[in-house]
Amino acid sequence: MIQRQLPLVQAAFERAAERFGFSQELIDQGRCALGDVETVWARWDAHGIEAGAKVFQAFQRAALTEAHLAGTTGYGYHDAGRDAYERLLADVLQAESAFARLQLVSGTHAIVASITALLGASGRLCSITGPPYDTLRKALVEPLGAAAGGGSPRYREARWAASKPDAGADSQAASDVGLDEASVSACLRDQPEVIFIQRSRGYSPRPSMRVRDIAALIATCKQLSPQSLIVVDNCYGELVELEEPTAAGADVIVGSLIKNLGGGIAPGGAYIAGRGALVAAIADHVFAPGLGLKVGPTFEASRALFAGLHRAPRAVCESLKSLEFAAALFERLGYAVDPQVGGTRTDIIQAVRLGDARAVTAFAEGLQRFLAVNSHARPEPGPVPGYDDPVLMAGGSFVGGSTMELSCDAPMRPPFDMYLQGGTDCVQGILATMNAAAHVMRARA
Repeated sequence: MIQRQLPLVQAAFERAAERFGFSQELIDQGRCALGDVETVWARWDAHGIEAGAKVFQAFQRAALTEAHLAGTTGYGYHDAGRDAYERLLADVLQAESAFARLQLVSGTHAIVASITALLGASGRLCSITGPPYDTLRKALVEPLGAAAGGGSPRYREARWAASKPDAGADSQAASDVGLDEASVSACLRDQPEVIFIQRSRGYSPRPSMRVRDIAALIATCKQLSPQSLIVVDNCYGELVELEEPTAAGADVIVGSLIKNLGGGIAPGGAYIAGRGALVAAIADHVFAPGLGLKVGPTFEASRALFAGLHRAPRAVCESLKSLEFAAALFERLGYAVDPQVGGTRTDIIQAVRLGDARAVTAFAEGLQRFLAVNSHARPEPGPVPGYDDPVLMAGGSFVGGSTMELSCDAPMRPPFDMYLQGGTDCVQGILATMNAAAHVMRARA
């Protein structure tokens, strides 16, 4: 956003905000928040140009034709479109090979499939970035015999330690939390077959990991345990930086196609990318030996998969701009946010520490009203498979579960952090955040 455009944008924002009846106090705060994000929005627009060029060049190399947009049924044999999509995806992700299927129903599914394939019957796993998120703990860690917060002969996890003495992790901002190097060394002493790195923070009070941080961590892992395979959960991080964890030395990266790379268009699926032999072995584990890379129908989804990937750089950029505005607005309203405006971002998640259940509920209700689908629904905390605490979610997307379109969720437990995700249309992201703020202000009045 060029500086001389700011007054025009602010004036348009005020007219839009008045249309929805926001208070003048909140409109004034929103107007100031737009000023706060002026420089960082320009930075993200510049990043979007470079990320777009990277993806568009990959499309040039792919040489798609109309025939590639047709899908297959049944077994999915000889699916030229699927094969072209996987080559394109591997190019974008800086990987030797990629395995992307609608039959991989989520990022968690793809992670569990990858790690179990690489572990074999008796392999050991180390989660080097601390406890994995709740769903993965239920699906992967507990079957290895590990209780919550503990280890087993087949599983260990490193600790994240508060940098300030005597401060609990839940009282810390993510920037005040660091990886415990002694814990890392202890985890790797047994030379685990697989080392797991979670790029995004999930619900934990630690920073999401930049690609350069992942590179440094992988270098340490390779030095201490050179035979270990590195698997990175890349969900929410694709295209936020110009490099992906594969360029940082990861053997395998995994993510969802209804997050960043789906561009808000892909109807489902997940991907696994990395070293060719490993990707092929995982694919065989998912389907059957010798069949993995050769089967998996795309039905009528190929066109949407390609279109979503083509749209992805812009969708990610819009999401990042939406989140910067949310950070600016809620910081002005007196709430701790992470990242702060202009801070380091490596995923499309914004944390806002709301402090109590009432404010969390108000935020979700306000956001829900501005979502495209189910805008009149009222979010209620409830059980979610894989989570120990009730989770409150606001969501209403054209693709079920596509949180990147715009959503928020929060585990109903202290310190009552709300996690805002996505926002593929920045205007919707701004207005929805304003309404969330309006509801929070009323709740605390």
